[in-house]
This record gives sequence, C-alpha cells and structure tokens, in this order.
Amino acid sequence: MRQRAVRDQQRLDSGAVTSPKDLENLQREIVSLAKRQGDLEDVVLEVMERRESAQERVAELTERDASVQAKIDDATGRRDAAFEQFDGEAATLTKEREVIAASVPADLLKLYDKLRHQQGGVGAARLYQRRCEGCRLELNITEVNDVKAASPDTVLRCENCHRILVRTSESGL
Repeated sequence: MRQRAVRDQQRLDSGAVTSPKDLENLQREIVSLAKRQGDLEDVVLEVMERRESAQERVAELTERDASVQAKIDDATGRRDAAFEQFDGEAATLTKEREVIAASVPADLLKLYDKLRHQQGGVGAARLYQRRCEGCRLELNITEVNDVKAASPDTVLRCENCHRILVRTSESGL
C-alpha cells in the first residue's frame, strides 16, 4: 500500500497526468490510501498491544508453572523419603515379629494369624479397664468373672469381636 501511494505521488508530482479528472482521482486515491494505511497501522498497534499482554500472561503462567512444579518436586521428594522410612520400619518390624513369633506356640500363632486376617489386621486386643480395645465394648459381669477365674496361661477371646484378649495390670480385674 505504501509503495502504491509513493508511486501515485510520483506520478502526480511528475506532471505526467494532465487530465484534471485523472488528477482528481489520483489525489483521492492517495488520500484514501493514506487513510487505509492509518487504519491498518491502528490495527497493527492494537494487535501488538494484545500480543504484548499475551506475552506477559504467558510469562506469568510460565513462572507459576515453574513454582507449582517446584512444589510438586519437593512433595515428591518428601513422599519418597517417607516411603523409604516406612519401608525401613516395616523391615525392622517384620524381623522383630519373626523373632517373637518363633517363641509363640504354633497353634496360638495360627489362631492369631487367622483372626488378624478376619479382623482387618488386628488379631489380639488389650483388655483395658474391663473393655476390649478391639471392639471397644465393655465385658459384662459374667465375662469379667470368667477372665478373673482363668489361669494366666489360658487364651481368652472377646465374646463380641472374637479377638484374643491380652490381659495386663490395667485390665481392671
């Protein structure tokens, strides 16, 4: 458009166009081209402003993305460290369980494992102040009397949840 405006202006300035009608048309075309060029420049400026705004937004979002990714990486590292710690504790507890399980009679260990499987991982519960800590229910007077009368070596079970009851000095007997 600029080239055309320059070419038309040169034709006008050169005096090659002699017809008044052609001169008038050429002048109108030059004015029209200048107006169109101004309009297009305004559009280009508006597009450049929007582009600049979009680039700022992209930079902001890129920065936020990097921040979130850093938080994710940190959380992942802490999670992995916790898993390693849990795995170490699980290995230690498994070894301890194997040592203790070796000293428990086989039939009692079999019963415990069966109950543990049935009861969601807890096969034995402490008897605390006449309450089974497995099901959290208090033993009735008959059950308490049966527990009192039983010898220390007798394996007792809760009537409600069927877990093995572990008697302690805090059993309330």
